[in-house]
Amino acid sequence: MKALLADWKLVLAMGGAALAAIAMIVYAFLRPSVNPEAEERKRRLHLNQIGRIAEGQVVDLVEHAPESKGVRKGLFGAGARPLSDMRPRHLVSYSYAISGVIYHTAQDITGLESQIRLERLVPGQPASIKYDPSNPVDSILVADDWSGLR
Repeated sequence: MKALLADWKLVLAMGGAALAAIAMIVYAFLRPSVNPEAEERKRRLHLNQIGRIAEGQVVDLVEHAPESKGVRKGLFGAGARPLSDMRPRHLVSYSYAISGVIYHTAQDITGLESQIRLERLVPGQPASIKYDPSNPVDSILVADDWSGLR
């Protein structure tokens, strides 16, 4: 023990590592919960600003009633909050091709109904898709101030 205390640099490094580990554990337990609607809106706004446009088509429109399950907790007690409203969700699935790769994905357009007319949305309808050039899987069909539907 005396030899360990004699090497003050080692003791200082171990103390710093212990403090960092305690800080990470405290953050894991006390971090703020994630609001799914706010995160999705931020993603849409980002893609609307940086996105490139590709031609695609609507595959399907599905109305999905959310299930009222309890909040699922993550590993350290924090989990995503449930959706604040329990209204039916509108999911539009669409496909598009970039550099010979065909992507099939869906977007929850609940809350964006003012941008589109659901009664005119039909499978096979051509659409413009905005996608992230560095990650083509990340895409949108409708944003708060843009719509790729024709």
